[in-house]
Amino acid sequence: MAAPDDLTLWYDEPAIDWETQALPIGNGALGAMVFGGTGTEQLQFNEKTLWTGGPGSRQGYDSGNWTAPRPDVLSEVREQLDREGTMAPEAVAARLGQPKSGFGAYQTFGDVWLDLPQGSPTDYRRELSLREAVARVAYTAGGVRHERDYFASHPGNVIVGRVSADRPGQVSFTLRVSSPHDDKRISVADGRLTMRGALPDNGMRFEAQVQVVVEGGTRTDEADRITVTGADSAVFVLSAGTDYADVYPAYRGEDPHDAVTAAVDKAVEQGYEALKRAHQEDHQALFDRVRLDLGQRAPEVPTDRLRAAYGGGDSADDRALEALYFAYGRYLLIASSRAGSLPANLQGVWNDSTAPAWSGDYHVNINLQMNYWPVGPANLAETAQPYDDYVKNMVAPGERTAREMFGARGWVVHNETNPFGFTGVHDWATAFWFPEAAAWVTQHLYEHYRFNGDVHYLRETAYPVMKGAAEFWLDTLCADPRDGTLVVSPSYSPEHGDFTAGASMSQQIVWDLFTNVAEAADVLEVDTEFRERVRDALGKLDPGLRIGSWGQLQEWKADLDDPGSTHRHVSHLFGLHPGRQIVADSPEAAAARVSLAARGDGGTGWSKAWKINFWARLLDGDHAHKMLSEQLTHSTLDNLWDTHPPFQIDGNFGAVAGIAEMLVQSHHGVIHVLPALPSAWPTGSVSGLRARGDVTIGVSWRDGAAEQITLHAGRTGEITVRAAGAEGVRDERGDEVVAHRSGDTLTWSARVGGSYTIGTPA
Repeated sequence: MAAPDDLTLWYDEPAIDWETQALPIGNGALGAMVFGGTGTEQLQFNEKTLWTGGPGSRQGYDSGNWTAPRPDVLSEVREQLDREGTMAPEAVAARLGQPKSGFGAYQTFGDVWLDLPQGSPTDYRRELSLREAVARVAYTAGGVRHERDYFASHPGNVIVGRVSADRPGQVSFTLRVSSPHDDKRISVADGRLTMRGALPDNGMRFEAQVQVVVEGGTRTDEADRITVTGADSAVFVLSAGTDYADVYPAYRGEDPHDAVTAAVDKAVEQGYEALKRAHQEDHQALFDRVRLDLGQRAPEVPTDRLRAAYGGGDSADDRALEALYFAYGRYLLIASSRAGSLPANLQGVWNDSTAPAWSGDYHVNINLQMNYWPVGPANLAETAQPYDDYVKNMVAPGERTAREMFGARGWVVHNETNPFGFTGVHDWATAFWFPEAAAWVTQHLYEHYRFNGDVHYLRETAYPVMKGAAEFWLDTLCADPRDGTLVVSPSYSPEHGDFTAGASMSQQIVWDLFTNVAEAADVLEVDTEFRERVRDALGKLDPGLRIGSWGQLQEWKADLDDPGSTHRHVSHLFGLHPGRQIVADSPEAAAARVSLAARGDGGTGWSKAWKINFWARLLDGDHAHKMLSEQLTHSTLDNLWDTHPPFQIDGNFGAVAGIAEMLVQSHHGVIHVLPALPSAWPTGSVSGLRARGDVTIGVSWRDGAAEQITLHAGRTGEITVRAAGAEGVRDERGDEVVAHRSGDTLTWSARVGGSYTIGTPA
């Protein structure tokens, strides 16, 4: 086994718990959890499209759309809100909600088991190398060093395992599979085990194949398992699939057999070394783009003990955990979101249950969006392809929901959704109504354009989806009788308080959408009349920014905020992050600080991750770091997964985005370098972060101040950089570049492909 480094999770005993200890590998579509047992090895595996529910479900499926017309119900709710100001969530749900039918749940596919010879292992080590994207298990038994390597290849769409020993003829095991799905058949022929079936709920067909290849020794096929005896080494290759297709309204495609067979056949033909080489080249092309040095060193203790001993950032080991956590989040996004499959769900791609928490679904009142916050700043643009495809595929069912439920054009989706176009409602009173979700999910598409400047992407992918979301709100905003402004009604601040008209988060999301759509139409020079309608509505829109009686940013249009509330949602700060409506040195930012302080530093894992980003946007690096330390101390498991509880992956991704925000910000068009550097990181460096405007950034700092800043321009245009003490700009030849200075801000004309360096006083 290779020498440890600072980007390896490692442990000195096998995992016995899936959620807190097993280690994840994945390629976007496939995922597995490695336990590392010595007598029995377990690899629980997933394929992301294996879902119950949807079309064909025994429960019936209605996409959340009302099953009978309710022609006046929305007007009645709006009128009551106008009269009384608030309505209890239960009262609104009784009128606008309905029970879920056929929503379904993400499913575990099954487990691969290796029954190994019993022994008394010593010198045990289990690890996950983030740089290689390889999980390993090694130990000594009977004088023989045994090692197992596992990886999930995106190029090959397979999970690969290799069993080896340091002496010939010492590899023996029996491979078998299990699955909780009763309607399955297992067969074995020519060293290939096939598990095939159909889910009873919706008839979805699924298939997994595992091919075992041995070097030396014997391989024996049995009825439902494969036994290897006395081999020098052995490799197994697994692929899996279903007949799901992301095509509305049937969501069914071809039987998975041919695709699974082809993937396994091709992988076997390539051979282990070629598979591993292609996998690592693919992974490292993404992972190696960003490097973060906080003065950490390779930890000398296992990762679970490193986390348990974490002291809040005071030591090199603490900084090692923080840098490892940042890298791990980037690793998890690469492993759970790649082109060709669904986006990362509440658990990424990993799930060991047939009834996971919250169905393992796509909550779009923050969670799916948070999964993709790192995409731009952490230089992982390719991982957004599944998200983009998923959002585009929501438009058709969302148009039906908009038409039937609201009588509106455009498209809509509410609080949560699934792979089958669920864009309507259910009846959980505090989490069923959130039509602002469509507007919010489109923000990521526009942010993708802002980071890379790809006008073709804006025209063909982002703008049509954004325009449809804006059309919905042009048709459904209401004039508020209190002051004549346009408001969302009914409106609900997620999971908190009563229904009102014009809750702050609702207004801020629509403001964000209209602002983005108008800008995009300007860039594309299209839809002049529509653009003016959007700008006119934006001018009449209540912006959702009010400072209340105790200095807080109000959560509702009326001053209803309780200064004693420590609710985990701080939704009314959307305009601070991920929005760009609030400027850091404004009165609204000061009010946001008051609200954050009142809510406190507690909350669930994802809530703490969001607070890292809030405090970073407020340019308070020490408080942002405090939230990171709170997350690592109280909301992180031994395998460094985020916990709500239970495990929920959005907190991992939100923290990555928050760390990036502490180091570089660009949401207002100025590249602000080290805007929220905490005192816990006095010296360090980072390279490969991205800024809006297609700029890649590196910075080194000492004693809390930048030493050198490097910028690589992806296109020709103006660059503006803000950095304390910034001196002149030089290009890659060392020539001074003419730059306009305003305080700590420098602006110059960059050329595509150019590299620029900014120094600071020694």
